[in-house]
Order: sequence, then C-alpha cells, then structure tokens
Amino acid sequence: MFQGLGGAALPNTAGGTPEPSPAEDGSTLIDLSTILDKSACYARNENSGFPWGNLFIGDSRLGMRSDADEQLIIHLSFQEFVRVKSIKFTEFNNGANPELNPAKVHIHINRNNLGFEDIEDVDPAQIITLTADDLKENSEPIDLYYVKFQRVKSLTFYIEENQGGNVTAIGGLRIMGKTVATTNMKDFKKQG
Repeated sequence: MFQGLGGAALPNTAGGTPEPSPAEDGSTLIDLSTILDKSACYARNENSGFPWGNLFIGDSRLGMRSDADEQLIIHLSFQEFVRVKSIKFTEFNNGANPELNPAKVHIHINRNNLGFEDIEDVDPAQIITLTADDLKENSEPIDLYYVKFQRVKSLTFYIEENQGGNVTAIGGLRIMGKTVATTNMKDFKKQG
C-alpha cells in the first residue's frame, strides 16, 4: 500500500491490477438460511408432503413432518463457513397439535451423511430440550455454545424425542449467526 495526502492508504495499482481486498467477517447477525447450499441439504424420515425446505418459508402450517415415527434427521449445509449464535424452532400449525412438537434435539457440527444407524454413536456438539414455550413464535431463540459453533460448514439436527405424538412436526427454523472471514482464491490474479 502507498500513502496519499493526509496519510490515507492508496491501493497498489502498479502493473494495472489492484491488490485483492481482504475478506471481512460478517459484522451483524443474519438469518443463515439465506446462504444454505440447498443441493447438499437433506432429511431422513421426512414426510414427502412436508419436506425440510418448508421450514424456511415462514408459514408454520406447511412446516416439516417426520414420516414413520417421531425421530427425524435434518442436515443443513452452508455455502461458506459460518458462526452460529442461536437457533429458533417454531411449533407446527401455530401449536394445534402440541404432542407433535420436538422435545430433545441433538446438534452435530460438520458431520456428513449421518443416518439413524450411526447418529447415536457420535457425540453431538450440544443437546437441547425444547418446551412448548420455547417453540412459540414470539419466544427468544436458544443460544448455542459459543466456542463450539465458530467454524460451521454444516449442521445436523437429530430430533430424538417429541412431546408424545406418533410423528414430529416443526413449523419453522431460524438459524442466526455471522459469516466467517475466508479468502476467495478466485479474487487473486496471476502475476508476472
């Protein structure tokens, strides 16, 4: 960098190509569903009429439901590394069937291809227990363990138990966090 009048830094444009700008950390919390890599996301034991993608459309009547029993696996992959601060599950259909609400949720970080046959053998980063009040639309999100969720490429949610119903239903899911500073190698130009 060169210095201009008043001490301001000027980019080095010698040779006609400016230096790539450094990557920046996300400075404000965002809804991380906007940067999901949808082609790498999946759910196990999902009812095809209520798929995982419904969790992010904002209508709890559509939401997501399990198919054969109350257990459900939701794997969400991000386009880039993120820091996850909190999550917010909301009740299905504004709480019309409270017995379908999730109760015990295991959260795994950066684990791909977990299925029901092996998910209980892997220690989760955090286990949360949800109450009916936690699932209300106007309740506060649940803060996650700060140090464990600093460099997340994917989250896998394992709903182990619900409130006593035959299947589990979730009205919505919000994941709040920040992007992580990384360098995009495509921004570099070959020199020489």
